[in-house]
Amino acid sequence: VTFFVFFVSLEVEAIFTYQGFGSQKLKFDRSCKRVKPRAVRMELTITQPDDWHLHLRDSDLLQAVVSHSASTFKRAIVMPNLKPPVTTTAAAITYRESIMKALPSGTSFDPLMTLYLTDKTQPDEIKLARESGVVYAVKLYPAGATTNSQDGVTDLFGKCLPVLEEMVKQNMPLLVHGEVTDPSIDVFDREKIFIDTVLQPLIQRLPQLKVVMEHITTMDAVNFVESCKEGSVGATVTPQHLLLNRNALFQGGLQPHNYCLPVLKREIHREAIVKAVTSGSKKFFLGTDSAPHERSRKESSCGCAGIYSAPVALSLYAKVFDEAGALDKLEAFTSFNGPDFYGLPRNSSKITLKKSPWKVPDVFSFSFGEIVPMFAGETLQWQPSN
Repeated sequence: VTFFVFFVSLEVEAIFTYQGFGSQKLKFDRSCKRVKPRAVRMELTITQPDDWHLHLRDSDLLQAVVSHSASTFKRAIVMPNLKPPVTTTAAAITYRESIMKALPSGTSFDPLMTLYLTDKTQPDEIKLARESGVVYAVKLYPAGATTNSQDGVTDLFGKCLPVLEEMVKQNMPLLVHGEVTDPSIDVFDREKIFIDTVLQPLIQRLPQLKVVMEHITTMDAVNFVESCKEGSVGATVTPQHLLLNRNALFQGGLQPHNYCLPVLKREIHREAIVKAVTSGSKKFFLGTDSAPHERSRKESSCGCAGIYSAPVALSLYAKVFDEAGALDKLEAFTSFNGPDFYGLPRNSSKITLKKSPWKVPDVFSFSFGEIVPMFAGETLQWQPSN
């Protein structure tokens, strides 16, 4: 009979493993009590998720990418930063019709539209948006903050306050790209400064306004959201900000396909976000911020910001929760917290994730060029199937 002893550096615990004849192994703790082996979960069925922050683009890009989101997600909040931006309810309805035409036949995917807030948006447009039944939120881009944000807001309190007050009346959420754009402020500090100088004053001035802080990237954002009243302020979280820190931009050379805005942050911030979403808090929900760009536009002298995660997003979220030992909390994050915040019904359809290794394609090829997905060429463990 052979004894093997393994000392594990989790505080002061030690695990003793005994292997007798045959292949059976028994584990005991320091007090010689038997430790039950942890079951390895190989399959997980959850309510079909929604994507509460998605870029579908238009024209050829729309045709290319929409099926990747529709194959996994039931609904999606679709971003309005097109050229020209979707600033009116009429434009949102037209854009939605284009998305529906681009969907594969038999698809039940439901795009939830948004308006692009500008200095010139009028309160009456918010009333029209609510009455339309297809517009579910208004997006705030500080001018110059990200892709196609040149028409964004330059003075939120000076030029947009009547619109924000109408949004309170209409119970219309404001979706916030939470970064200041002052070039004198370090790019890694822009989210924190935005919270201090814009978001905190906004919540204090209009406490009834529902706000989603999109694609949070810092411990500061986590702390802010957690300090707010449940149901009034929520946050979407992307797979890249859960899995990557800013080292991923530079490892092995400059990595343009890991470049997004808000930019990846330090490891301490990534860890804080993982802890928040796997805690079971209802304030955080799935929003991929999947943002496709043609490969040549990413791999250029002035590459575009955006990570294309739609084909792998649910697999990556499962990876995060699995590694955190929190698979039991995955469904709430992906499928319950978002619709609950928006006041929409939860989906009745289901989706199954199987733990079966699969390789992410290196690229997706189309007539106009190629799109490189997040984790291109790497092997993932969880794979969804309807």
